[in-house]
Amino acid sequence: MKIRCFYAWRAQKRAYWIQFLIEPCLTLKFHVVNNKQLILTHMRLITKPILLALCLAIAGCATPKKILYFQDIDDVTLEKLTTKYEAVIRKDDELKIIVSGPDKTVVAPYNLMLVDIASEYNLNYEPERLTMSYLVDSDGNIDFPVLGRIHVEGMTRIQLTDYLTREIGKDVKDPIVYVKFKNYKITVLGEVQKPGTYTCNSEKVSVLQALGYAGDLKMTARRNGIILIREVDGMPVHVKMDLRDSKIIDSPYYYLQQNDVLYVPPSSSRVMFSNSVPYLWGAIASSVTALIAVLRYLE
Repeated sequence: MKIRCFYAWRAQKRAYWIQFLIEPCLTLKFHVVNNKQLILTHMRLITKPILLALCLAIAGCATPKKILYFQDIDDVTLEKLTTKYEAVIRKDDELKIIVSGPDKTVVAPYNLMLVDIASEYNLNYEPERLTMSYLVDSDGNIDFPVLGRIHVEGMTRIQLTDYLTREIGKDVKDPIVYVKFKNYKITVLGEVQKPGTYTCNSEKVSVLQALGYAGDLKMTARRNGIILIREVDGMPVHVKMDLRDSKIIDSPYYYLQQNDVLYVPPSSSRVMFSNSVPYLWGAIASSVTALIAVLRYLE
C-alpha cells in the first residue's frame, strides 16, 4: 500500500510540474519534503522565453493587409491608367546603331562595322561581330560616321531613329536605321526571391516588372517602403514607394530608367524577430536544461 501511494504521489507531482510548465501565467510552487520540513520557493516560469518566441513568430506573420498590392484599386481606377513613358538617352548610355539599305556599299560608311548581308533586311538579327557601340559622352554627344558629332541626350530611341533616317536619307535612298539601348539594366536588391542585376529587352520596364524579374517580393518584405535609387544630373536621388497604393501607377517613377536600383527593405517584424533569435535560442536552451533538472529530481 505504501509503495502504491508513493507511485501515486510521484505521478501527481509530475502532473503538477507539467501543468506548471505549459501555463504561462502560473508561478512555480516547488515543494520539497525533507525531514518533515516544508520549503516553499517561488520562481518565475522557466518556459517564458519559449512563449516569447511563439509570440514573436505569431506577430511576425504577414497579414493580407501587409502583403496585398493595390489595396484601393477599383474598375474606375483601371480606366484612368493613361501614364505614358519612353526611355530617353542619357550620359554614359551605350547605343547600338545599325544603318541598312538596298545598297550595302552605300550604307557601309554609316556603320562602325559592315552590316552582315543576312541582316540587311532582318534587323532583329544581330550578328556577333556587330559588337561595337556608341558611348554617349559627358556632354551627351556621340561621334557618328559621316554625320560627325550628334547631341543625343534627352532623345528617345524613336526620335534618334527618325533624326538619323532623315539625315542619312539626304545622301542614301531609303535608309533603314536601327537603334537599341545596350546597357538598359536595372538592379533589384533586398527582400526579393532573386536579387541581382537584370538586362532588359524592353525600354519600358515598370517597378512591378522589375520585381517580377527578381521573382517577386518575399513575405517578409516591406511593401510600403520600397526605395528607388536613381541618378539625376550626377547625383543619386532616393524615392520611397508604396505598392499597396494604386496611385503608384500614375507616379513618374513607376517606369524605371537605365541603371535604376530598387531596394526592398525587410518588414519591422522580421527585423525584430531576427534581432531576438540569439537571445531566444540561449533562453530556450536554459529552459530545457532547467526542465531536465526538475524531471530528474522528481525521479
